[in-house]
Amino acid sequence: MSSHASLSAAADERKARLAKLKSLKRKAPDEPSDIEPGTAETQADDREGSSTPDVSRLYLSGRNFDVETKGPKLGFESNPAENQVTLEAKAAELAERTKAEAAADEAADKPLDLFKLQPKKPNWDLKRDLDKKLEVLNVRTENAIARLVRERIENAQKEAKKKAGAGTGELEPKDKDGEAVGMDGAMLAEAMREREREDEAEREREKGDEELV
Repeated sequence: MSSHASLSAAADERKARLAKLKSLKRKAPDEPSDIEPGTAETQADDREGSSTPDVSRLYLSGRNFDVETKGPKLGFESNPAENQVTLEAKAAELAERTKAEAAADEAADKPLDLFKLQPKKPNWDLKRDLDKKLEVLNVRTENAIARLVRERIENAQKEAKKKAGAGTGELEPKDKDGEAVGMDGAMLAEAMREREREDEAEREREKGDEELV
């Protein structure tokens, strides 16, 4: 019994020492050790009322530890790109403006009227490409026709002058040649106008066919 009592007494003494050491570790370094710890509210009031400096400010450099938040520092304290125009900010602004415009267009978009839709011919894309290629050829064709007309009129005038200067002494052939030249020019002009009328009629006919389809 005596041995059991001595062992229990030693265990109790050891527990008391451990509790005392634990209470000492919880205290601040500059607090006196003879003050017994009170309740949590009393300790908080004493800590607020005392003018002792914070332990974290004394023993920590503050380079990686934030004293205010009691945690590690994450990133910069202030945005380095603050009050500066950056590409990311412009991209975000453009994206917001595009979304707003798309929403406005979608809100103002009217329903599609199916009765106004007109089907196109199967070869409309081929005609479109062909018309683009024919624009240059049409200009060249018109220039060639005008050049041929001028050459023919000039040749006719030269022939008339040669016949007039042959020494025949008759005025009637000159008048006849001049009249012939005038008739040739008039015929060519009439032929060109006729061709233009045919082209216009062809375009009107194609337009009417498209409207019917």
